[in-house]
Amino acid sequence: MAEIVIPEDLLPADGRFGCGPSKVRDAQLGFLDSIRGSVLGTSHRQAPVKDLVGSVRDGLSELFRAPEGYEILLANGGATTFWDSAVHSLIETRSQHLSFGEFGAKFGKAAAAAPFLQDPDVRTADAGSRATAEAVAGIDVYAYPQNETSTGVMAPVQRVHGDARALTVVDATSGAGGIDFDANEVDVYYFSPQKNFASDGGLWFALVSPAAIERIERVAASGRYIPEVLNLAGAIENSRKNQTLNTPALASVALMDEQVRWMNDNGGLAWASSRTAESSGVLYTWAERSAVATPFASRPEDRSQVVVTIDFDDSVDAGQISRVLRANGIVDTEPYRKLGRNQLRVATFTAIEPDDVRALTACIDHVLERII
Repeated sequence: MAEIVIPEDLLPADGRFGCGPSKVRDAQLGFLDSIRGSVLGTSHRQAPVKDLVGSVRDGLSELFRAPEGYEILLANGGATTFWDSAVHSLIETRSQHLSFGEFGAKFGKAAAAAPFLQDPDVRTADAGSRATAEAVAGIDVYAYPQNETSTGVMAPVQRVHGDARALTVVDATSGAGGIDFDANEVDVYYFSPQKNFASDGGLWFALVSPAAIERIERVAASGRYIPEVLNLAGAIENSRKNQTLNTPALASVALMDEQVRWMNDNGGLAWASSRTAESSGVLYTWAERSAVATPFASRPEDRSQVVVTIDFDDSVDAGQISRVLRANGIVDTEPYRKLGRNQLRVATFTAIEPDDVRALTACIDHVLERII
């Protein structure tokens, strides 16, 4: 087949639609450049770096409308590191996990592997749908993803009302900063910064409640062996000093600082959430009207605002669409590698312009007209 060229007047202004690392705005790069002599390459125990970390923590508290007593923690590593930290520092005896994608499944496996915990209660759902939490006696942590990057399924952030001492722990890696929520409904809301916050990896952040802080400190004092790098009590101590155990990823902190400030200046989390809802709505509406495509998540209430997965019927090779788009500068629309479906996966994170999403649908139509 001859090369398919998409006319320039159809192309989006920015062709980055990846689910992480995500599109980085020019203003973030400008801010990074502005601090290269004062922050980058300097000690993380001195004021310039600690002030930058403090700015991010304050900005996140504002963005999330943090209730009284809630704190922003950060530490080295990503979501995978946090799962192991939670296994050692948050779960006292037994946890419940909702597994409807990669994130939920991996946290459940980490808890199951811990010899000092009881076997977790893992509730699974087929890809494209979501499982539901249920209060169970003896459960002290209820854990689930707000948004599954692998499948494009979203869950509401709601506290599980079981034992009054039980904690609700939400993996928000691809949802934080792009989906509105009530912080009173969660005890630990944790995430990596390379999605809606348009940063790089190397860190995790978490909004934690007073109850979660008390749990962390109690487990740390219990005598359980906790590796220092996974000890959330240490993360509390260091975060309050605006630092991390080891040198933080300074470029990641800087990119995030500018992104959080941009979100707050434009109206905060409500604004960001409305923006991702607009962008994802464009794609879902397009798919529902298409003769060859359909949203992967069948129930509209399960469809993610920030990661859109669209299935194609057997008459269309979605991989070919992605290859043509990539050849024309529209990148990272391929499906999640382990899902193995004939689909496109498109990020609609906060930094992505809704008009660029509209342009993307026009480009897909242009390609479909030439390959069907």
